Amino acid sequence: MDLTPRTDAAARPRRRRWTPVAVLGLVGVAGGVIVWQFLGSAIDYYCNVDEIGVRDGCDEAHRLRVQGTVERDSVRAGGAATSFRLAFNGETIDVRYAGDPGGVFQECIAVVAHGRLRGGLLEATRIEVKHSNEYEAEHPDRVKDGTNPACEQAEG
Repeated sequence: MDLTPRTDAAARPRRRRWTPVAVLGLVGVAGGVIVWQFLGSAIDYYCNVDEIGVRDGCDEAHRLRVQGTVERDSVRAGGAATSFRLAFNGETIDVRYAGDPGGVFQECIAVVAHGRLRGGLLEATRIEVKHSNEYEAEHPDRVKDGTNPACEQAEG
Protein backbone atom coordinates (compact mmCIF):
# COMPACT_ATOMS: atom_id res chain seq x y z
CA MET A 1 0.00 0.00 0.00
CA ASP A 2 1.38 3.38 -1.08
CA LEU A 3 0.86 6.16 1.49
CA THR A 4 2.58 9.00 -0.33
CA PRO A 5 0.45 12.11 -0.82
CA ARG A 6 -1.12 12.70 -4.19
CA THR A 7 0.00 15.77 -6.12
CA ASP A 8 -2.50 15.89 -8.94
CA ALA A 9 -5.20 18.63 -9.21
CA ALA A 10 -8.07 16.24 -8.52
CA ALA A 11 -6.77 15.63 -5.03
CA ARG A 12 -6.73 19.35 -4.04
CA PRO A 13 -9.80 20.70 -2.32
CA ARG A 14 -11.94 23.03 -4.45
CA ARG A 15 -11.92 26.67 -3.43
CA ARG A 16 -15.19 28.50 -3.68
CA ARG A 17 -15.20 31.93 -5.17
CA TRP A 18 -17.09 34.23 -2.83
CA THR A 19 -16.82 37.37 -4.93
CA PRO A 20 -19.76 36.57 -7.25
CA VAL A 21 -21.88 35.55 -4.28
CA ALA A 22 -21.03 38.79 -2.43
CA VAL A 23 -21.78 40.95 -5.51
CA LEU A 24 -25.09 39.17 -6.05
CA GLY A 25 -25.98 39.72 -2.39
CA LEU A 26 -25.19 43.45 -2.61
CA VAL A 27 -27.28 43.81 -5.78
CA GLY A 28 -30.18 42.09 -4.00
CA VAL A 29 -29.92 44.41 -0.98
CA ALA A 30 -29.73 47.51 -3.21
CA GLY A 31 -32.78 46.34 -5.16
CA GLY A 32 -34.67 45.79 -1.92
CA VAL A 33 -33.86 49.32 -0.72
CA ILE A 34 -35.06 50.82 -4.01
CA VAL A 35 -38.33 48.86 -3.90
CA TRP A 36 -38.85 49.84 -0.23
CA GLN A 37 -38.37 53.55 -1.08
CA PHE A 38 -40.74 53.31 -4.04
CA LEU A 39 -43.45 51.57 -2.03
CA GLY A 40 -43.03 54.04 0.81
CA SER A 41 -43.75 57.00 -1.47
CA ALA A 42 -46.50 55.16 -3.33
CA ILE A 43 -48.67 54.81 -0.23
CA ASP A 44 -49.02 58.53 0.51
CA TYR A 45 -52.72 59.30 1.03
CA TYR A 46 -54.20 61.89 -1.36
CA CYS A 47 -56.50 64.29 0.49
CA ASN A 48 -58.16 67.61 -0.12
CA VAL A 49 -57.82 70.11 2.73
CA ASP A 50 -61.45 69.59 3.76
CA GLU A 51 -60.88 65.82 4.17
CA ILE A 52 -58.11 66.10 6.79
CA GLY A 53 -59.28 64.54 10.03
CA VAL A 54 -62.52 63.41 8.36
CA ARG A 55 -61.59 60.76 5.79
CA ASP A 56 -59.73 57.52 6.58
CA GLY A 57 -55.99 57.94 6.00
CA CYS A 58 -56.10 61.74 6.13
CA ASP A 59 -54.59 62.06 9.60
CA GLU A 60 -51.31 62.37 11.51
CA ALA A 61 -50.61 58.64 11.29
CA HIS A 62 -49.96 58.75 7.53
CA ARG A 63 -47.85 60.56 4.95
CA LEU A 64 -50.15 62.80 2.93
CA ARG A 65 -50.48 64.59 -0.38
CA VAL A 66 -52.78 67.52 0.38
CA GLN A 67 -54.43 69.45 -2.45
CA GLY A 68 -55.69 73.00 -2.06
CA THR A 69 -55.34 76.60 -3.16
CA VAL A 70 -52.70 78.86 -1.61
CA GLU A 71 -54.62 81.54 0.30
CA ARG A 72 -54.15 85.19 -0.57
CA ASP A 73 -51.74 87.07 1.75
CA SER A 74 -50.71 83.87 3.57
CA VAL A 75 -47.25 83.25 2.05
CA ARG A 76 -44.39 84.02 4.44
CA ALA A 77 -40.78 83.30 3.52
CA GLY A 78 -38.29 83.43 6.34
CA GLY A 79 -34.91 81.85 6.79
CA ALA A 80 -34.84 78.42 5.21
CA ALA A 81 -38.61 77.86 5.27
CA THR A 82 -41.76 79.04 3.54
CA SER A 83 -45.10 79.07 5.37
CA PHE A 84 -48.52 79.45 3.79
CA ARG A 85 -52.13 78.39 4.19
CA LEU A 86 -53.98 75.99 1.87
CA ALA A 87 -57.74 76.22 1.41
CA PHE A 88 -60.30 73.87 -0.12
CA ASN A 89 -64.11 73.94 0.23
CA GLY A 90 -64.01 76.49 3.04
CA GLU A 91 -61.44 74.60 5.16
CA THR A 92 -57.82 75.68 5.65
CA ILE A 93 -54.57 74.18 6.89
CA ASP A 94 -51.24 75.81 7.68
CA VAL A 95 -48.27 74.45 5.74
CA ARG A 96 -44.57 74.80 6.47
CA TYR A 97 -42.18 73.91 3.66
CA ALA A 98 -38.47 73.58 4.41
CA GLY A 99 -37.13 75.65 1.55
CA ASP A 100 -38.30 77.92 -1.24
CA PRO A 101 -40.97 76.32 -3.46
CA GLY A 102 -39.63 78.41 -6.35
CA GLY A 103 -40.88 78.15 -9.89
CA VAL A 104 -44.41 79.42 -10.43
CA PHE A 105 -45.45 79.04 -6.77
CA GLN A 106 -47.61 81.99 -5.72
CA GLU A 107 -50.85 82.91 -3.99
CA CYS A 108 -54.19 81.76 -5.41
CA ILE A 109 -52.90 78.75 -7.33
CA ALA A 110 -53.67 75.08 -6.81
CA VAL A 111 -50.84 73.07 -5.26
CA VAL A 112 -50.28 69.62 -3.79
CA ALA A 113 -48.13 69.57 -0.65
CA HIS A 114 -46.48 66.26 0.31
CA GLY A 115 -45.67 65.72 3.99
CA ARG A 116 -46.87 64.82 7.47
CA LEU A 117 -49.32 66.42 9.86
CA ARG A 118 -47.88 67.43 13.21
CA GLY A 119 -50.26 69.16 15.62
CA GLY A 120 -52.50 70.51 12.85
CA LEU A 121 -49.54 71.83 10.80
CA LEU A 122 -48.58 70.12 7.54
CA GLU A 123 -44.79 69.85 7.42
CA ALA A 124 -44.23 69.59 3.68
CA THR A 125 -41.20 68.02 2.03
CA ARG A 126 -42.36 68.60 -1.55
CA ILE A 127 -44.66 71.07 -3.32
CA GLU A 128 -46.25 70.41 -6.71
CA VAL A 129 -47.66 73.42 -8.52
CA LYS A 130 -50.44 73.32 -11.10
CA HIS A 131 -48.68 74.64 -14.18
CA SER A 132 -51.03 74.13 -17.09
CA ASN A 133 -54.68 74.14 -18.07
CA GLU A 134 -54.39 70.50 -19.21
CA TYR A 135 -54.70 69.24 -15.64
CA GLU A 136 -57.83 71.33 -15.10
CA ALA A 137 -59.37 70.03 -18.32
CA GLU A 138 -58.65 66.41 -17.37
CA HIS A 139 -59.73 66.75 -13.70
CA PRO A 140 -62.20 69.64 -13.38
CA ASP A 141 -63.72 68.21 -10.17
CA ARG A 142 -60.41 68.34 -8.30
CA VAL A 143 -59.61 72.02 -8.71
CA LYS A 144 -62.75 74.08 -9.38
CA ASP A 145 -64.96 72.65 -6.61
CA GLY A 146 -62.63 73.76 -3.84
CA THR A 147 -61.33 77.08 -5.12
CA ASN A 148 -60.71 79.88 -2.68
CA PRO A 149 -63.44 82.54 -2.85
CA ALA A 150 -61.04 85.32 -1.78
CA CYS A 151 -58.86 84.56 -4.79
CA GLU A 152 -61.84 84.44 -7.18
CA GLN A 153 -63.08 87.87 -6.00
CA ALA A 154 -59.66 89.44 -6.52
CA GLU A 155 -59.31 87.92 -9.99
CA GLY A 156 -62.85 88.73 -11.19
